[in-house]
Amino acid sequence: MQQIFNFIFKNSNRLLFLLLLLVSFFLTIQSHSFHKSRIISSANFLTGGVYEKINNVSEYLSLRTQNDALALENAKLKSMLFNSKDTASIPKMDSIKGVRLTNIIVSKVIHNSFNAHENYLTVNSGTLQGVKPDMGVINSLGIVGIIDNTSASYATVASILNVKSQINAKIKKSNHFGSLIWNGKNTGIVQLIDVPRLAAIRKGDTIVTGGQSVIFPENINIGTIKKIYVDNQTNYYTLDIKLFNDMTNLGHVYIIKSKDREEIINLEKEKKDE
Repeated sequence: MQQIFNFIFKNSNRLLFLLLLLVSFFLTIQSHSFHKSRIISSANFLTGGVYEKINNVSEYLSLRTQNDALALENAKLKSMLFNSKDTASIPKMDSIKGVRLTNIIVSKVIHNSFNAHENYLTVNSGTLQGVKPDMGVINSLGIVGIIDNTSASYATVASILNVKSQINAKIKKSNHFGSLIWNGKNTGIVQLIDVPRLAAIRKGDTIVTGGQSVIFPENINIGTIKKIYVDNQTNYYTLDIKLFNDMTNLGHVYIIKSKDREEIINLEKEKKDE
């Protein structure tokens, strides 16, 4: 112990210099968005490579489960094909509600957090594949999250299991809208708030994405109503929504490129500037 104290006293000036350097570096990053963005992008690149190596091992160990899931999905696709009016025709649109195949980037989740209040995923697609912040991320069961930051080959996704997440959603049968949030308690349950009391709802009703978002197309599945509450302060409904997705077990995902997003945002910005 005495040797440790002697080392600290002997090198106190150097240690103080290093401490001040780290503090100044931290303050520079926090106060300048450009520096912060570059650091986050670099971190995405470094951690993305590590996550991908770990994911490759995990994926190999779970091949049987993935094969079972693919078999079920193939069976579903074949059923849809055989029940169509013309089985010889090739559909121009894929099964994701009106989204063209050219506007979809197929990616894979290589890291997934779900134990914190602000959860993020990492996917193995980045700017080289055309991924940009604020793109919607879904899979065959429903929504997953929204692209947050990107590097060349990787991107982080703000999960729907993030207390800062807020997504436009609606009750499928009645088209009544609300805001989809997460209270940070249950990985399988999110909340739909600000639903008007005049909405006719019941347990088991399906919740889908609304048409007031430039991130997600309309009618992407989210989940079903599990519980119904009345907020005494606002007199609106608050609904517990059981997700279709198991957010603790995610594999391949689809990143959606909205070709109309920038045009809509620019139009709305011009209106606000008037």
